[in-house]
Amino acid sequence: MFVIIGAVVVVVAVLGGFAMAGGPFEVLIQTSEFVIILGATVGMLLISAPMRMLKQIGAKVGGAFKPDPYSKDEYLRLLQSLFELFHVATRDGLINVEQHVENPAKSAIFARNKFLLGNHHAIEFLCDTLKLMLSGGVPAQDVEVLLDGDSDTHHEEVAGYPAIFSKIGDSLPGLGIVAAVLGIIIVMQHVDAGAATVGHHVAAALVGTFLGILLSYGFVGPLATNMEYMNASEARYMSCIKAGIIAYAKGNPPVMAVEYARRVIYSDLRPTFRETEEACKKVKSGKEK
Repeated sequence: MFVIIGAVVVVVAVLGGFAMAGGPFEVLIQTSEFVIILGATVGMLLISAPMRMLKQIGAKVGGAFKPDPYSKDEYLRLLQSLFELFHVATRDGLINVEQHVENPAKSAIFARNKFLLGNHHAIEFLCDTLKLMLSGGVPAQDVEVLLDGDSDTHHEEVAGYPAIFSKIGDSLPGLGIVAAVLGIIIVMQHVDAGAATVGHHVAAALVGTFLGILLSYGFVGPLATNMEYMNASEARYMSCIKAGIIAYAKGNPPVMAVEYARRVIYSDLRPTFRETEEACKKVKSGKEK
């Protein structure tokens, strides 16, 4: 929502200021300049991004127009799910967690956390690690190294998307200059056509520079920054899972393991100690069954 509002503010501010200065909007409608810049941008994207990333770019851009899904309520549900898994493992033995991690879609625990269940990477991150722990004999420090490796790999994988958009944003002013130079070439072919005609072609050429700079600093650059923040939100959610698993693997009781997980959450999204305690009590009392 705020991405859309921000885009509208940029357009209104720029065009509104142009209109206040007496600028005619029709001079900005230069189809050839749009074709040059937007077409070249698409070409740059095809050149710079591998196919596996091109298939996901639409989803990544679309995600920027949605609210951040990693809310305080989702973190509280995650802590509750972690506690329930660890509580079952402590009370009934780790082997009793197998039915939940082998088929999460049919797990009563994960059924109460639709967001986690629908987060493909997060649910695999959690369940695959618990499967490994079920095999026994895996030291806690090895579990930590394994989770760190998984997290680092995923971070590098998703970091490529904002990097591509950032590079394209940096290149757009240059494409604007290319469009302007092509426009000046046309101007030079009409220098004897009169001041009005020359002025029209010069204005058309300058629209290319304007468009390149506006798209770079008004839209593509901010979009890349938004994607970076969304990646950071996802990484923090994974860090919460990782902290809980490692703490439990080191022999901490479920309540303490969940507290380790709670402490890595950003302060504005972190459930309070009391809220987490109440959520865990619901699990122990059977109210979440």
